[in-house]
Amino acid sequence: MTSTTSRPNLWRRIPLWQKIIAGLVLGVLAGAVMGEQASVFKPLGDIFINGIKMLIVPLVFSTLVVGITGMRDPQKMGRVGARTIALYLVTTAFAIVIGLVAATIFQPGVGADASMSATQQANEAPSLVDIVVGLVPSNPLQAMIEGNILQIIVFAIGLGISLMMIGEKGEPVVRVFESFAEAMYKLTAIVMAFAPFGVFGLMANVSGQYGLDVLLPLAKVIGVVYLACLVHVLVVYTGLLSLVGRLNPVRYLQGIIDALVVSFSSASSSGTLPVSIRCAQKNLGVSEGVSSFVLPVGATINMDGTAIYQGVAALFVAQLVGADLSMMDYGMIVLTGTLASIGTAGVPGAGLIMLSIVLAQIGLPLEAIGVVAGVDRILDMARTSVNVAGDLMVTTLVGKSEKELDLEIYNRRAKA
Repeated sequence: MTSTTSRPNLWRRIPLWQKIIAGLVLGVLAGAVMGEQASVFKPLGDIFINGIKMLIVPLVFSTLVVGITGMRDPQKMGRVGARTIALYLVTTAFAIVIGLVAATIFQPGVGADASMSATQQANEAPSLVDIVVGLVPSNPLQAMIEGNILQIIVFAIGLGISLMMIGEKGEPVVRVFESFAEAMYKLTAIVMAFAPFGVFGLMANVSGQYGLDVLLPLAKVIGVVYLACLVHVLVVYTGLLSLVGRLNPVRYLQGIIDALVVSFSSASSSGTLPVSIRCAQKNLGVSEGVSSFVLPVGATINMDGTAIYQGVAALFVAQLVGADLSMMDYGMIVLTGTLASIGTAGVPGAGLIMLSIVLAQIGLPLEAIGVVAGVDRILDMARTSVNVAGDLMVTTLVGKSEKELDLEIYNRRAKA
């Protein structure tokens, strides 16, 4: 009797991030051994991703309303919003520069096969007017059904401000949202208990699908993107936390492991949002009000990982076709990539749209997008992980600046 009951207890004592990483490693090994037959494990990943997607809309909506009403001060909300957007713009510019430097040093396009091609094309970027008009939902329920995060954010902010303005009359509704948000946190924990098995299924399928024959021709550009992403997280993010926030960056890295592994395996910032909110509050000690506001915004407008990809891909294409870029071209890549990250926020296929805008701006052939499109999923896993890490870094810094970071929880994570 003792041996049978000790096994479940042993499983519970293992930290979740360790179980998720074990699932990731085993999934990669299973895919490498079984090849395309590893797709038999894909339903495990699909169930997990569907469970995460199930959480996104109700969790974002309820926590945003609770976060807005919890601030009590419209000026504070404006201050938090301004700091959030400013930090995202600064880190995006850094990301593009790091991508350019990495591609300049390692030159992934030199010696690559220019005959590689694909038919994938980027969608046309929407105009500024369309973006602004599209922020306001004509039907909030339809926005929720379609999972339009930007429109959900706008409606939730409007509702939260309205509940705050009507004072005591809005308290019963606020309490309902608070209870609903707590229920969503508990449901997130239940879904996350399945994460090790879901990550195993996702990684087994991806590893089996992309064999060496697909990866080897573009191994250099993949390696450069991954290296640049690692440098961005370990230098820019930890540097900002150390210098600006006066926080121990090691504890930040420990606290975001769950979200990083899920984002890497799912390649979806929005899909990782429930896990990111959980990490911010439970592991990093960020208040519910700040994390519920900053993280959904970051999931839609923060594209640091994609910006790194823009820098590497732009130079890869230039090297591939033998084009020489001037300092003005480098400056245009940084400026265009930073602004395009806002202009394509929440747009499907934003990565390809951003790349097409950058290439067009410096006169490089748009057809070259197809060269890297074949391994876009492999690159997207790294890009998404950086995006999620950036969301949590900005959330932590904003929480610290607003004195809404529980340092006891933040520091305790290092001992866990």
